[in-house]
Amino acid sequence: KEGECFSPTPSSMLAESLVVFTIVLCVHMVVWDRYSWCAIALAIQAFYIQFKWDRLLQLGGAVFQFRTTANSGLLPASMVIPLLGIVMKERCKTSGIVYFERFGIVVASTGMVIALFLSVIAVGITKPVPTNTCILSGVAGSLIIYTMKHSLTVSEVVEVLEVLLIFVYLSMILLYLLPRCFSPGEALLVLGGISFILNQLIKRSLNLIEGRGDPIDFFLLVLVVGVVLLGIFFTVLFLFMDSGTWTSSMFFHMMTAVLGLGVIMPWLYRLIRRNPLFWLLQFLFQTQTRVYLLGYWTLLAASACTVVLYQNAKRSSESKKHQAPTVIRKCFHFIVVATYVPGLIYDPQLLYVAAVLCLAVFIFLEYVRYFRIKPFGQMLRHLLSLFLDERDSGPLILTHIYLLLGMSLPVWLFPRPCAHKGFLSGTGALVPYSGVLAVGVGDTIASVFGSTMGEIKWPGTKKTFEGTMTAIFAQIIAVALILIFDISVNLNSSYAWILGSISLVSLLEAYTTQIDNLFLPLYLQILLMA
Repeated sequence: KEGECFSPTPSSMLAESLVVFTIVLCVHMVVWDRYSWCAIALAIQAFYIQFKWDRLLQLGGAVFQFRTTANSGLLPASMVIPLLGIVMKERCKTSGIVYFERFGIVVASTGMVIALFLSVIAVGITKPVPTNTCILSGVAGSLIIYTMKHSLTVSEVVEVLEVLLIFVYLSMILLYLLPRCFSPGEALLVLGGISFILNQLIKRSLNLIEGRGDPIDFFLLVLVVGVVLLGIFFTVLFLFMDSGTWTSSMFFHMMTAVLGLGVIMPWLYRLIRRNPLFWLLQFLFQTQTRVYLLGYWTLLAASACTVVLYQNAKRSSESKKHQAPTVIRKCFHFIVVATYVPGLIYDPQLLYVAAVLCLAVFIFLEYVRYFRIKPFGQMLRHLLSLFLDERDSGPLILTHIYLLLGMSLPVWLFPRPCAHKGFLSGTGALVPYSGVLAVGVGDTIASVFGSTMGEIKWPGTKKTFEGTMTAIFAQIIAVALILIFDISVNLNSSYAWILGSISLVSLLEAYTTQIDNLFLPLYLQILLMA
């Protein structure tokens, strides 16, 4: 079926690499500077390295256990963070905001260094050692280090190395505790992002200047780091005790409250200089529009829960049917689109905070399910098992969290300070809608139409030509509707670039075996920001 994971073939891997190379070249046609050579060199060496990772995965020679239904995905993952930093730097340079321009340079450099680290690991554990690939990695690494030496200050170099160190330790912990949850590329993107967030939180906490930064940015940093540290703490703890007893469950809830009220709340208080709960309540109910949006979102959440309960009741009455069909799973994509579009139009800041809260709730509920915490742990295991697919081959169920991340990352990563000086003209105005277009509309329509009416398959995949073409057409219609209903969007006749960006990302969806909910919105955001 359209949307199911498949065993990667050489033709599909080459096609995926070709699409990624095309995106890299398109970005650097517009944004060409000293980092362009680094990005192209990184892409070439990642292309060769990913075949080494694939061979290690097939032979079982990888250091950790990775997802078996996907290729390594090193090339598409290696380019996301560097390209995002490069286009952010260029956009903020045009706006004249030096702080975020330098921040973009640090993001790009960090992404390149983390990708090089994974490349060195793959080359180091491949037997016999591939000479030509080693030379390519050495050339790319030398070019990147030389460019960083002449572009970064000493403090920025230290920051990049700090993120790399956090990434190394975080990878050793999480990939050991969570086998088969990630491909190497997904691990690079997810753990690299968490490492960068943790480093930013530490940096801002130590160098706090009163009045510097937006409270909602601190809200995101603290909650993401808090729930990750909470998960690591309980995973280590429950290695030594049974998590399914009432005693362990009471201890889980008690320690969650202690860590939340004793660590996360004081940390937030130090950063935003006010009581976090009072600030949050005041923020959520500040205007009548926000009250209406919160009520509307509550109804949508109730409808999503109703779908889950109805499908499980149906499964009980039809014992032969063990999995929800593609159309039912994609209903959640439509619900998420109905959630995000009004938020983006009427109150993006409220959507930003609500998405952070929702992410924290999703991760907490996954802890409850994974550790079988009473009284709801076993029930969540039963309810969510209906919606599993091959991508959930590890101990965690992450697809719904990836869906939320894919829709939210363009909102969170949107450089708001740069938006006040011309960002909202041209394709940049569509950047917050990247998740809605790529995942909510494109991926959903491709899956539904491809699985029901698709006949012509793309070579080496189970995705269909009809599904991809329908997805492109649906996203074009969605852009037209955004232009009608969101008066702040002004594309300035940049329709050809939008069509090309949507088409490239739709082709990537057809060929990639990585988590499309995570990769597609980021690539569309990169193209629209360029």
